[in-house]
Amino acid sequence: MTGGRATTIRRQWWAWAIAVLVIAVAVAPLVQQWLTNPDDQRLVDLDVYRTGGQMLLEGRPVYEFATPAPQLLPFTYPPIAAMLAVLLAKMSWDTAQWVWTVGVFVSLAVVVAYSFRGVLGGVKRYAPWVFAFLMVACTYLMPIRDQVRFGQVDILLVALCLVDCVARRPWWPRGFLIGLATAVKLTPGVFLIYLLVTRQWRTFFMAAFAAALLTLLPFLVIPHDAAGFWFSALFDPERLGANAATTNQSIRGMLIRLYMNDTVTSVIWIGLVAVVGWYGFRGARDAYQAKDPMTAVALVGLMAVLLSPVAWIHHLAWVVVVLGAIVGDGRDPVRLRVAAGVWLYYVLPIPWWGVALKVAGVPVLDKIVQDGFGLGALGLVWLLVAWLPRRRDLV
Repeated sequence: MTGGRATTIRRQWWAWAIAVLVIAVAVAPLVQQWLTNPDDQRLVDLDVYRTGGQMLLEGRPVYEFATPAPQLLPFTYPPIAAMLAVLLAKMSWDTAQWVWTVGVFVSLAVVVAYSFRGVLGGVKRYAPWVFAFLMVACTYLMPIRDQVRFGQVDILLVALCLVDCVARRPWWPRGFLIGLATAVKLTPGVFLIYLLVTRQWRTFFMAAFAAALLTLLPFLVIPHDAAGFWFSALFDPERLGANAATTNQSIRGMLIRLYMNDTVTSVIWIGLVAVVGWYGFRGARDAYQAKDPMTAVALVGLMAVLLSPVAWIHHLAWVVVVLGAIVGDGRDPVRLRVAAGVWLYYVLPIPWWGVALKVAGVPVLDKIVQDGFGLGALGLVWLLVAWLPRRRDLV
């Protein structure tokens, strides 16, 4: 190794260490805000996961408990998630909070590194500083802030699916991480559809095998809980919370807030799911064929949000991948400006402005603004399918 190259490597290590410190300082106010919340308001979803693990350790039914008032939240994930949550249950509550919060940021770092690798690869000398900037910017997106606020698992699932799809030389069987994510939370199952429409047969069979194996395993270990989820709890959408709540930004959530007849709502929802699903998966297939897997993954992630019966704001953690797809290699100033606009849109608490308009008695506009993130996700689907390929061809 030459002396010049060794000096560069040493400088990079120092730069990365300082970049991590900058990130830690920049996100500290957010972490401090939510980890010093009143105990009954702190990381309430993490409390659900951890309590699910405790139920298994104590031999009590996982799907029959609720966390203490005022939350009263039931366990809503497949039984394999409860089995994995035993690790959390064996930690003290304080330790689990810190371990999980660090895990959220590690997962976000993986997502940022892969989503923006086109930019980071083009600015190698300044990569630590660019990475630090991107990490801080993405941390303050509302869907990511909610990961920290609630102690959510979504950014980890995004990382699993993204890495499985775009890693150049994975050391694991490609498809296994998608199968794991699908077994833990059903919405990543949209990636099985993506693998089918793009004819990635080997990856599809590995993902399906992993998901099936991790789904069947609980029937051998905790059969009562496994049956309770798949034959009962799964079919009760109200277990997830009030489906008409502002935080539900799926297509179905937006329709429910129109307060139409249930049958009419269901018919319209099924029709829209078919149209949006066809458009989105077709776009993902075209992006894959155009050698743009980042855009393909971003589109499939948006499908996971829009097509699901319930998709809370924190499910939109996929917006990080969307931003990476729009930015590309960072050389197109128009794409950079569009990405900046999308970033700002998802930093602002727009749906809650709609609630304020509703309270103020502003009709029509209140519903539009209240559905802001879901409508924005539909706009992003169009942007990635129709606008981005044309922009890419111009540059």
